[in-house]
Order: sequence, then structure tokens, then C-alpha cells
Amino acid sequence: MEVAVAKCTQYFKYALLLVILALVVPLVAACGGSEQGNSGNGGNGGSSNGPFTIGVSNGFVASEWRTQMIQDMQGVNAEYKKAGLTKDLVVQSADVDVNGQIQQIRNLINRGVNAIIIDPNSPTGLDSVIKQAKDAGITVICVDEAVSSPEAINVVIDQTEWARMSARWLAEQLHGKGNVVVVNGVAGHPANEARYDGVKEVFKQYPGIKVLNVVNANWDEATGQQKMADLLASQPNIDGIWVQDGMAQGVLQAVDAANPAKWPVIVGEARAGYLQLWQKVKQKHPDFTSYGVVNPPGAGASGLRVALELLQGKKFKDGTLKGDAHNTLFVPIPGKVDASNFEQQYAQVKDKPGTYTLDGSISEADAKAFFQ
Repeated sequence: MEVAVAKCTQYFKYALLLVILALVVPLVAACGGSEQGNSGNGGNGGSSNGPFTIGVSNGFVASEWRTQMIQDMQGVNAEYKKAGLTKDLVVQSADVDVNGQIQQIRNLINRGVNAIIIDPNSPTGLDSVIKQAKDAGITVICVDEAVSSPEAINVVIDQTEWARMSARWLAEQLHGKGNVVVVNGVAGHPANEARYDGVKEVFKQYPGIKVLNVVNANWDEATGQQKMADLLASQPNIDGIWVQDGMAQGVLQAVDAANPAKWPVIVGEARAGYLQLWQKVKQKHPDFTSYGVVNPPGAGASGLRVALELLQGKKFKDGTLKGDAHNTLFVPIPGKVDASNFEQQYAQVKDKPGTYTLDGSISEADAKAFFQ
């Protein structure tokens, strides 16, 4: 009898242990989750206190602007890291095509980051891999250029309006008529196309403006100088030049070297090198003036601030997101340089490296203001 009782007691304890394990194991699995996406808070509006791992995909490095963008992001990340909200940035940065950038993003997905900040090489070519990231619970932010994927949040200045501003200035300086050449960036790149759309929109409002030629100089100063030298040789009657940032200094160098009898009106850029050259040209040609709109490398830092709000479970205020897919947050264009403020802006950059770009990004308070 005692043996039977002992066996019954032992069986009861064993059964009870199985019941406890059956209850506890799923609970532990649910709480622990996988490393990838760290609790899945990124893409699904969850909430966590971090520290978060942020990945960066930069598919174009042949530009000092991009170097400054990464430095801006590292500076803002240092603030968050000190507060215990982030770890070191995981940066994938190289000159790659769309397929190469897809691989960059897949590498970051496999690293299990919480958010990915992308400066995209295509407005549509990354849609599939962005969805893969979102499905893995990762917040995806695109900066500098907008993408079409509804799975991403675009944090950008309005590139089309950015170009409209300088195109309007040029048209007004020409009193609405004249022969113009256009020096664009990388053909097919989303920012390039958005900007040129703005230029064409403005010029359409001025029937007296005739576009003689459009060339691409790939946002490279030396290429811009060579392309402009070729245009000056082949087009003797240029009244105005519209050029994007990254190439305007080269364009002005070409015009200065050719020193035509009648200087064309030249759109400029908000970079130290261009402003320094502007100052030199003014010594020889006191009437010379130009115009540059700030295209901030701080766009990446702005995207990082928005990502941190999303990772902490914040939701956008109604009406904040614009665009066809209602996934675009337009941050302010920081400013411009023209005759009215040239001396002030030049004083800020006269001792800076020529590659330095006038900058700006939203603050943490600015980022929080977009959210409920």
C-alpha cells in the first residue's frame, strides 16, 4: 500500500511539472522573441525603451554631401546613445547600383537592426526589400529622396520646391526671356528627376525662356566644369544657367575661365567652395550675383530623429504625412543664399573646407511635434 501511494505521489508531481512547463515555455518565447527586429517594435507601432540598433544604407559615396550626411547622423546618434536609446550606427556605404543597395539592406535585415535609414538610389527599385524589412518588424525611413513604397516613411525636403526656388530666381533675373542651359545630376535618380520636374514646371510659365541644352554631370564638380566648358564652346548665346548643387562650383569655374563678353546669369549652390568662388568673382565682376538653396545633409539626422520617435511607439498626428501614398514627411528647407544675405553666409563658411554644405536638421523637439 505504501509503495502504491509513493508511486501515485511521484506520478502526480511529474504531471504537475509537465503542466507548469506547458504554461511557462510559450510565455518565455512570447516575451523573448527573436533578435531580428528586437521585439518587432519597428514596423508595427510597438513601444520600447531601447537601446535600439540603427542601420544606414547609403548607395552613393562619390559626393562630399553624403559624407557630411553620415557625419551628421553619427553626431545625432551620439546624443541618443548617451541617453541609452541607441547603440552604434551600422553603416553600409558604397557606390552601388540598385541591386547593390538591395544587398546592403538585406545585410542590415540579417543584422537584426531595429530601423534602417536609406538614402535610396531608386524611387521604386527598393520596394520589395523595403517590404522584407517591414515584415521583419523593422522601421524603414528614406531620406534625401522619397520612395514609392508605402512600407517606408520618407523624411525629406521638398526637392521639387527646392528646384522651383532657384528656377524662379533665374527666370526673374532674365525678365522672363532668354536662352538657358541646364546641368542636371544623375539621370534617373529620384532627387534629380524631382528637381528637373520643378525646373520644367517653372520654365513652362515663362514662354520667353528657351532651353538650349540639358546635360548630366552626375553631381560631380569636375564633370560639371567640363560639361559647362563644352556648352560654352558650342552654344555662344547662353543667357542663363540652371545647375544643381555639387556641380555649380565647376560651372562657375568654367564660366570664369572662358570670361565671355556677356556673363550668363548663374544659379549657384549653398556650399562653402561655391561661396568662396562667388566672393572671388565679385572682385573682378562687382555686379555678379547668384542664388543657392540649402540642400541639407542633415536630412539623414532628421530621419534618425523621426525613427527614434516611431521606435518608441509614437504615432503621427493626423495630416502630417503627405504624398500619393501618405508616407512622406516634408521637413523645412533650411534657407537660401542670395545677394541679400551673401556677406553673412560667406562669413560663416570662408574658412570652411570647400566641400562643406550649409546645413540644417530638425531638433528632437521638432521631431516630437510631428507626433501625437
